[in-house]
Amino acid sequence: MERLQKIIAQAGIASRRKAEELILEGRVTVDGTVIDVLGFKVKKGSEVRVDGKKVDGEDKVYYLMYKPKKVICTLNDEHDRQTVVSLMSDVPQRIFPVGRLDYDTTGVLLLTNDGEFANAMTHPRFHLSKLYEVRINGVLTTPQIKHLEAGIELDDGTVTLPAKVWITRKDLARKATEFELTIQEGKNRQIKRMVEALGYEVTRLHRKKFAFIHVNDMKPGEYRRLKPFEVKQLRRLSEEGVME
Repeated sequence: MERLQKIIAQAGIASRRKAEELILEGRVTVDGTVIDVLGFKVKKGSEVRVDGKKVDGEDKVYYLMYKPKKVICTLNDEHDRQTVVSLMSDVPQRIFPVGRLDYDTTGVLLLTNDGEFANAMTHPRFHLSKLYEVRINGVLTTPQIKHLEAGIELDDGTVTLPAKVWITRKDLARKATEFELTIQEGKNRQIKRMVEALGYEVTRLHRKKFAFIHVNDMKPGEYRRLKPFEVKQLRRLSEEGVME
């Protein structure tokens, strides 16, 4: 059995929160009975309707986007800024981004309508690797590099998991460093906060890879369906909890 709001959300009718509102408003029935309390579990084979319309299961889809700058990873924005979903208006399913990239961050972004898949890709216990290209406004010292690799204490007191750092360029004249950083988790603004803990600021951030998925052959704003073997491999990696 599954919770009623989850079934409605997975069908692409509304978000989980909106589905809860629909239930509380008495607009949802299960086998002809109005259900207006949260937590109701639906038996397999039961007929669910919202405003009289039957809820059918939605095909699960998986997409890869090369996220461009100045686009946000939410379904709606109160400031009317462009969203990643608005760039994919030809996709009929109600998809959502897997995790988030900041407004000014570019690179690999997965989108889907499969909540379980999204959770497997983002939950810290699965340790899927993410490779970023980072540029900062300072010159990293050897102790600071080792600090990044060992784990950084963030502003909320949490400590990041071990990471990998590969310096690609140091510009002593302009006091800048470019490096590749591989992390295993995805805390809010994690890389920017890691760099800020060292006293610097990120001036460019690009997600180069999510596990083995990359956008090397794509342009900013382009997207494509993930191939079945890619989805299968991502699931396998999440089950193994390995760092690529």
